[in-house]
Amino acid sequence: MHDAFKGTLPPGQKIDLTNCDREPIHIPGHIQAHGVLLALEPSSLNILQASDNTLQYLGVPVDAVLGKGVDALLDTEQLVFLRSTLRTERLEDNPLYAFTAYVLGSGPFHVIVHLHDGLLMMELEPVRASSVRQPDFYELMKRGVARFQSARTVREFCQMVAEEIRRVSGYDRVMIYKFQKDWSGHVIAEDMARDMGLPSYLDLHYPASDIPSQARALFLLNTVRMLPDAQYAPSRVVPELNPLTGKPLDMSFGFLRGASRMYTEYLINMGVRASLTLAISAGDKLWGLVACHHYSPRQVPYDVRTACEVMSRVVSLQVVDKGRHEDARYRERMSNVHRCMVQSAARQERLLEVLTACQPGLGDFMECGGAAMLAEGECRLLGTTPSEAQVRLLVEWLRSSHGSELFATDMLPELYPPAEAFKDTACGVLAVPISRPRGEYVLWFRPETIQTVNWAGDPYKPVEIGPMGDRLTPRKSFELWKQTVERRSLPWLDVELEAAQLLRDALTEIVFRRSEEISRLNLELFRSNEELDSFAYVASHDLKEPLRGIYNYATFLTEDYAQTLDEEGRQKLATVVRLSKRMQALIDSLLHFSRLGKSPLHLEPLELGALVNDALEMVGARVTETGTEVSIPRPLPTVHADRTGLLEVYSNLLSNALKYNDKPERKVELGYVAAGEPGFPKEAEGARLCLYVKDNGIGIPEDSREEIFRLFKRLHPQTEYGGGTGMGLTIIRKVIERHGGRIWLASREGAGTTFYFTLGRE
Repeated sequence: MHDAFKGTLPPGQKIDLTNCDREPIHIPGHIQAHGVLLALEPSSLNILQASDNTLQYLGVPVDAVLGKGVDALLDTEQLVFLRSTLRTERLEDNPLYAFTAYVLGSGPFHVIVHLHDGLLMMELEPVRASSVRQPDFYELMKRGVARFQSARTVREFCQMVAEEIRRVSGYDRVMIYKFQKDWSGHVIAEDMARDMGLPSYLDLHYPASDIPSQARALFLLNTVRMLPDAQYAPSRVVPELNPLTGKPLDMSFGFLRGASRMYTEYLINMGVRASLTLAISAGDKLWGLVACHHYSPRQVPYDVRTACEVMSRVVSLQVVDKGRHEDARYRERMSNVHRCMVQSAARQERLLEVLTACQPGLGDFMECGGAAMLAEGECRLLGTTPSEAQVRLLVEWLRSSHGSELFATDMLPELYPPAEAFKDTACGVLAVPISRPRGEYVLWFRPETIQTVNWAGDPYKPVEIGPMGDRLTPRKSFELWKQTVERRSLPWLDVELEAAQLLRDALTEIVFRRSEEISRLNLELFRSNEELDSFAYVASHDLKEPLRGIYNYATFLTEDYAQTLDEEGRQKLATVVRLSKRMQALIDSLLHFSRLGKSPLHLEPLELGALVNDALEMVGARVTETGTEVSIPRPLPTVHADRTGLLEVYSNLLSNALKYNDKPERKVELGYVAAGEPGFPKEAEGARLCLYVKDNGIGIPEDSREEIFRLFKRLHPQTEYGGGTGMGLTIIRKVIERHGGRIWLASREGAGTTFYFTLGRE
């Protein structure tokens, strides 16, 4: 089987020319009536098979021709020319015009030869005399090609081609028929005789069965197909099986090859008597066809047919070139956006911010309705997209169903039923994973494009079993049949998929480099923290002994020499004692802070209500003293945490809430907000619960809300609000971060403060 037959069937369907669509059209067993076919053994040039119309054209019956050498038909000069052609020309699967000659006194004939399947095929096509002066085909083609160069779009270009080929060939109608991905066809250009009252087929679609797979395959092998009369009487090939191969004669490359009866009936049903079909290919793939129809028998001369063939080959080159040019312009645009985003991403820390905020950015990268990016736990939406919740669920489906490769579809609702709810914004999606384990994706969306497809006849009933036995009978209705195509977006182009993959590769490399750098920095930070913890522990521990001595000696001096010292001396000793006590408290706090990083967490289920009661007991005297109203709006949940650490968090927050309050009626509230409930803070996203401690105290200035978490930082003098070391909030944050959570606050000066915190994802 020839390579040309590959790719002409839907994926997964086996290609077999002996039964493909149940009609082996390359071995029809007969030829058309307008010429003679001879099959010769190439070395001896003996005639092995011949069409049974030799009596009509050559004046001798077919039996008189079989077994004879070709020298019985050609004169010496012609025979020498034939042998020279066999030696010098590439004839394998390549039909060539050899010469024009009289054969047995009949003719003249155009002699066309090619080699195939170990045989020399010789076709004799009578030269038709014409009283009409033939045009200069070279000038016609030169003018046509020059005109083609001015076309701005593929459709405009094809319209010019249809007009030029009709002018050269003289057919009543010429159409350019482009194949779609499913091998259905779309008439994108048409030129026809305006005085015949013919219906227009422009923009009609045809089901793939109208041009079966084996017919498409043959068009890649033999790009020209002429049928002078759909009602011709076929001429059988005699004998039916070739004596050398024992098989029917393969006429894949023959101009005279008999037409499929399904095809001839198809044309007759359309009212067409003659046709000329020219293949348009893009590389090794069939792109479309030039279909020429005539409503009475018509046989165009060999030179006209050749001119049309050359023009179709020019079209093939131009179609590929124009397609590449359009792709190149689009690719250049995407490349510029790609370069801008990648350069920005390489300079900035947050990939999410760069890709969604830079101009041009993700939304400008390719033609789409909107884009989204999930990274660093956040989701950013650009343009018209599904909601954030819908995008997150879609990404979860992609993670579980489609691996780590690029994913693209123009019919998302069929693959992912929940997309039915947002098909107006995302019927098509192109998704590239940046980090699949972390759920980091870039997505582009295209909306549903409802379109009415005009079919020439019903595509779901194109044929029916008829009187030809196991062959197919073509449909007889070519009336317009409309089908509304829904739940589809515009398809993603190959150039878009290529660009998306390149962007993914670049972003993945950036993420990988950053991960390596972060790992290195984390290792350095871990070592530094270990050294800092060790230093803090050793320093605070070693400082305690000399500080104790200073305190003791100052106390002894105060007690033993108070009468000896004057008032100023006693005041200075009292200051030494006071500062020693403060220094002792600071060292104790530092020692406690350094031990936090060394002691392991003992995570366990904790009833938060009981733990809060213990914390309230620890500050109970202060609650009573200040008359503070402590409220818990609803029962507190169970959490998974370290009891000692969490008790310290609540006792410190409660102590601060009681201390920094100057209201006559002091209030403290302890509670929580669960994920999905109204008021759940954005900062807590990803956690199950957000806990809080709220007071109506003095509040915290906006510019100090991060500063208060620093070591030994107090916003007020020691003499105000009961003093303190300034370590409480530093210790709280460290405990919470060790749980995998975070702490933040909302405050208004003079109106109170609310501290929020999470304990990780629990």
